[in-house]
Amino acid sequence: MQIKVPDLSLVVLIGASSSGKTTFSKAHFNSSEVVSSDYCRMILSDDENNQSVNQEAFDLLHTIVDKRLKLGRLTVVDATNIQKSARKKLISIAKNNDCFPVAIVLNLPVALLKERNREREDRQIGQYVIKHHADEVRRSIRHLKQEGFRFIYVIKSLEELELVTIERKKSWNNKKDEKGPFDIIGDVHGCYDELIELLTRLNYKVETDYTKKYGVKITAPENRRLIFLGDLNDRGPKSVETFKLVMTCVEEKIAFFIPGNHEIKLLRKLSGKNVSINHGLDSTLKQLKKETDEFKEKLQIFIDQSVSHYVLDDGKLVVAHAGLPEHYHGRTSGRVRSFSIFGDVTGEKDEEGLPIRNDWTSDYRGDAVVVYGHVPQKKVYQSNNTFCIDTGCVFGGELTALRYPELECVSVLANDIYCDDNVNFKNDQAIRIDKNLIYAKDVLGNKVIYTRLLNQIKLKEENNIAAFETMSRFAINPNWLVYLPPTMSPSETSKDDAYLEYPTEAFNYYFSNGIEEIVCEEKHMGSRAIIVLCKNQATAKEKFNAMNGEIGICYTRTGRNFFNDRSLEQDFLNKVKGILDKTNFWDDFNTDWVVLDNELMPWSIKAQHLIHDQYAPIGLAGKVSLKKANELLEQVKDVQNQYIMNNKNGGASSFDINQLIEKTKERYTKINNYIKAYQNYCWDVVSIDDLKLAPFHILATEGFVHADKNHIWHMKTIEQYFDTKDSIIKRTNYIIVKNNEASIQKGIDWWLDLTKQGGEGMVVKPKEFINYGKKGPLQPAIKCRGKEYLRIIYGPEYDFKENLDTLKKRGLSKKRSMAIKEFSLGLEALKRFVQGEPLYRIHECVFGVLSMESDAVDPRL
Repeated sequence: MQIKVPDLSLVVLIGASSSGKTTFSKAHFNSSEVVSSDYCRMILSDDENNQSVNQEAFDLLHTIVDKRLKLGRLTVVDATNIQKSARKKLISIAKNNDCFPVAIVLNLPVALLKERNREREDRQIGQYVIKHHADEVRRSIRHLKQEGFRFIYVIKSLEELELVTIERKKSWNNKKDEKGPFDIIGDVHGCYDELIELLTRLNYKVETDYTKKYGVKITAPENRRLIFLGDLNDRGPKSVETFKLVMTCVEEKIAFFIPGNHEIKLLRKLSGKNVSINHGLDSTLKQLKKETDEFKEKLQIFIDQSVSHYVLDDGKLVVAHAGLPEHYHGRTSGRVRSFSIFGDVTGEKDEEGLPIRNDWTSDYRGDAVVVYGHVPQKKVYQSNNTFCIDTGCVFGGELTALRYPELECVSVLANDIYCDDNVNFKNDQAIRIDKNLIYAKDVLGNKVIYTRLLNQIKLKEENNIAAFETMSRFAINPNWLVYLPPTMSPSETSKDDAYLEYPTEAFNYYFSNGIEEIVCEEKHMGSRAIIVLCKNQATAKEKFNAMNGEIGICYTRTGRNFFNDRSLEQDFLNKVKGILDKTNFWDDFNTDWVVLDNELMPWSIKAQHLIHDQYAPIGLAGKVSLKKANELLEQVKDVQNQYIMNNKNGGASSFDINQLIEKTKERYTKINNYIKAYQNYCWDVVSIDDLKLAPFHILATEGFVHADKNHIWHMKTIEQYFDTKDSIIKRTNYIIVKNNEASIQKGIDWWLDLTKQGGEGMVVKPKEFINYGKKGPLQPAIKCRGKEYLRIIYGPEYDFKENLDTLKKRGLSKKRSMAIKEFSLGLEALKRFVQGEPLYRIHECVFGVLSMESDAVDPRL
């Protein structure tokens, strides 16, 4: 016989004297778990057979049992327990401690009991007493369930006794071995569309799949699981869809579900009980009328078999629909279940007819985080390590998830006010009137954005304020703003004394992280330009709400218009569209729109103010002053030489002016190189034919974000569809470098030739678009800039040894952290756009890039 004992329970051994209760307890339980009447008599009177102290002994036994159960310890009572009154006290203690009482009855034959009694050396009792005990045991068996024992096991023979095994069974609510991480979802109430939006925001993928039992397929992000806090149904428009989704998640073991009061009421109705049809139950029943009897039966079983609360992560997390005070954690009783589902109600109602509840959270001092719902709040309510995350979606509020262990909330606004009978939400609904608008409250304050590539990206309040001003005052028409590109980190400082940046370090970054093949692309000295282009005006109007006849837009990496002249911009975009028309791009990609990442030249078209206000004045001032200084030094040299000739016996000056002249000449050469460096990237733009466009990423088309293609695909595809015979298209040269000495040297030589010819440098990328190293995602790209180009960045004399030594101490960690986060945000924005998410969700990521860019980082990096 196998006896299953809950890990927190009171095991009551019931048997006549000489039935072997003590031997049984020693064989199957730890000695510390067993409390025997004999032992209590021994403690009190030094004699375990002293019947005169029975009352005191059982008082002590009951006290020990009570204390152990309060501490959550399984406890076994070794006494005859043949009388109902004796058992009643023990059952009462178990119930007071909210744990199951378990009866193990040793109902052995009387003859065996008498024989054992005769053989006892410690204590013998009359044979008639043995028979009386055995009769009491047999009469008690049929009443044990009625008395309150939850589990009853009866052993009828010595053979059964010898074959008994005890299995310690975890309580249904004991999920301590489930460590998470979890995404805990508040009261849904049939707000299925908002639930899908929230799950998508949490990076769960929900798809229609009619091959599945309930027609839906859900894929969870790696290692994460959902916990639904109940009240899935009533009031909202899609209770059945919500049930099907959650039932699918539970069956596929990616979610836990605990019931709320609305599920329990529905269960009673489905079971044929007479219940009041109010508080939204009528809407659920109406939706269920369209379902099969088979589904209704499965739904009934699903609710009926649900557990009222769970204890998870070694007891660090407790979830219950209505919350749970510490002394109920992990306990199993009717009142614990009632509290978990209905809360601590007083039985009274307020003036609005709502139940008055005691605030158990104000006295909570437990270490476990308790997450619950049940009572709608306008915002997540936190009190003493407890979180109420029912934020009243069905009343026009929000649907909220709490991420554990991060303890960070993610919310989506209700699409509508589905029910207006909650006084806390009347006249204060927070529904999003226009999902194409991002609200100030969405972005201000400290924020966290969840992306597929990086789990979470934190944004600082002070950076959000700056980004808010940029986006609200300077950004383009928001309907077009679907992506912002990431910043790019330079390579590590070169070990070569003559260089600040050199290909070796860029190559080593990727090769040391397990990348075997990299792509080196020519870095154009232009301005980063994002082009969103449509096949025709109809697409622009339908997809991007373009109302002025435009077919696209060209904007900077900070979301501002690239062209100040709208007609020039549209002429330019029509030119690009014409190229794609000729090469059959739209049909080949089965798309009516495209997002392109490009470099647009000349640099001077966007950097004119920099050239005019910074570079040119420095160059002119340096050239004029150093030329004059050199002339004056030559004059001083002539005077010095004349002096020496006229005063042959007077001694020469100790100051070597030749050294100063050479230094000044070197400085003059460097200032000329500086002027030449920036002038390489400037030319007059009279018409669009004077522009040069170098596309390097086909970011997205209808239905696809092309981050799944490698960089060679991007280069070759751009060569195929962007005809370089057209005057405005500039080819991006590239070379593939593999992790071997010959290939690496070839890559270095290519860079040296490129920079000697006046090129800016190169961008080094791993072959694949997205790559991971030992510590997470790798840099999407690293720039390695040429020696002469760096004069524009660090100044004409940056490569004097004393200056170069200082610059070599630069730090890259913050820049690289920004680059990874911005890369993740950019891809997330595109994926949300392609998947048809509301514009405010896309702008959340775009805003995140702007916020990151507002952080203080050396702009020269």
